[in-house]
Amino acid sequence: MRSPQPSSPSQAGPTPVRAALRLGPAAGLLVALLAAVLRAQPAQAHHLVEINALQASPLNGLISGLLHPVLGPDHLIFLLALSLVGLRHRRGWMLGLLGVGLLGSGAGLIAPGLPGAELITAATIALVGLVLLGRLPVAVLLPAMAMHGYVLSGPVLGWSAMPVAFYAVGLLLSQAALLLLALAGLRSLVERLSPARLRWMGIALLGAGAVLARASFSA
Repeated sequence: MRSPQPSSPSQAGPTPVRAALRLGPAAGLLVALLAAVLRAQPAQAHHLVEINALQASPLNGLISGLLHPVLGPDHLIFLLALSLVGLRHRRGWMLGLLGVGLLGSGAGLIAPGLPGAELITAATIALVGLVLLGRLPVAVLLPAMAMHGYVLSGPVLGWSAMPVAFYAVGLLLSQAALLLLALAGLRSLVERLSPARLRWMGIALLGAGAVLARASFSA
């Protein structure tokens, strides 16, 4: 009687790479999230006025507000992750989050300098992951969004009222557009995903939040 032959690598079960590939479209989103995290450099300026040394004016304020959520990887990942949660709620819920973000920006202009604000902001990405995993209530995203608004107000400290107002308009338009586009683009994807794959997304967000929080702490 012949002893059983050792199984070849292709028969020994799925490798981690093959398991990731089986996630299909979900794997692409996870890879995009992790790539954005790996490229994140919190210590560098990601504000248009800082990068180009522009003067504070209504036009530059508007353009900077439009681009800031896109140039900041922590804000961009947070907004995309919010869209995953927003698929379970009405559009009005997302509008409420935008309003809370603007209130947070106002608080940042009135009382700037909150210790650890950047670290807390990075950790909010992990909060979204915990909400997706059902470990936290969705209400925790309200103060999380307010914290993002608080941090986004930092670059415009010292500006006059008009450029700040245009910056706020730019922020509102940019974040609303990102949320709406992400909602439209992710809806068909998420509807095809099993609960197990959605859990993988939540876990990926936990990892992304941890990496960004560590980078912010080290900066």
